[in-house]
Amino acid sequence: MQPGQTGGQMRVRWVATVPGGGVPRRRARPDGHYAGPPSYSTPPRWGFPNVVWRWPTAVPGTASGVLVPLQRLRMIARNALTVLWTMAALATIAGAAEFWRYALLVRSRDSALSPGVVGASDAFVLAFSLLSFVMALFAIAGTVWWLFVARSAAADEAGQEPPRPTWQVLVGTLVPGPNLVLAGSIVAELEHAAMRRPVDARPRPSRLVLAWWAVWVLNAVLLALTVVWRMRDGVQADADGVVLSGLTDLSAAALALVTAQVVRHVTRLLAPLDTRRLRPMRVVKVTGAPELSRRPRPIGATR
Repeated sequence: MQPGQTGGQMRVRWVATVPGGGVPRRRARPDGHYAGPPSYSTPPRWGFPNVVWRWPTAVPGTASGVLVPLQRLRMIARNALTVLWTMAALATIAGAAEFWRYALLVRSRDSALSPGVVGASDAFVLAFSLLSFVMALFAIAGTVWWLFVARSAAADEAGQEPPRPTWQVLVGTLVPGPNLVLAGSIVAELEHAAMRRPVDARPRPSRLVLAWWAVWVLNAVLLALTVVWRMRDGVQADADGVVLSGLTDLSAAALALVTAQVVRHVTRLLAPLDTRRLRPMRVVKVTGAPELSRRPRPIGATR
């Protein structure tokens, strides 16, 4: 504090200083040259945890350990497609065996048949008809399971409840008679939700869904007609029943193939990203990109 006097009044001026003098400024250290990657005298014991490269749902003990509907949908769709393709192959062979039997019936009108050929034909018809029936049960179970999971996934993506209750879906897909009318509507509603269309809009089924609906009705009509025709008596009725059985098997094979296409179509709409199908890509050429503005480099600056 330094006192002063001006006009008979005391004036005080305060001067503050840093104890010990001013803080010396740090010298600018020049940038050193690159000396290579870091090296350690001993192997370092730090690192990233192993869970970094895992899927989030594969970490045990966490809330994400349960598969979300979209991931369950991919897994179930893969199993359903395998069963449907197997069903199509078995039904095709069963239909071919039925037409072979019909050809033998036509030939037997003019000449006698070999017992071995007749036995082989009967064995093919019996074996592949039974296998097709058993595989059809698995295909129905797998497809209905996929249908419920797909409905849950579509409702979860839209943030709303499914348009139909569970009992209506079961009746519309499994009960003979009502399923001829309701099955197509249920699949059309699922496709409508999978394509993220407005909820209040009327579903407009694609050509694939319409084709599936037509084959579904055709197979049901042929199946009912075959069962009724088999109850008739007479040689001609038996021959006609063989033809109807072959047509029913071929329609079942076509229904399995079209159903597989519908399952794949809806699954790709709901879960389009499949990491196993992604391929690494690299930039080869860039055209039409704007020029980037760069500040002028100071004179004497090192690259």
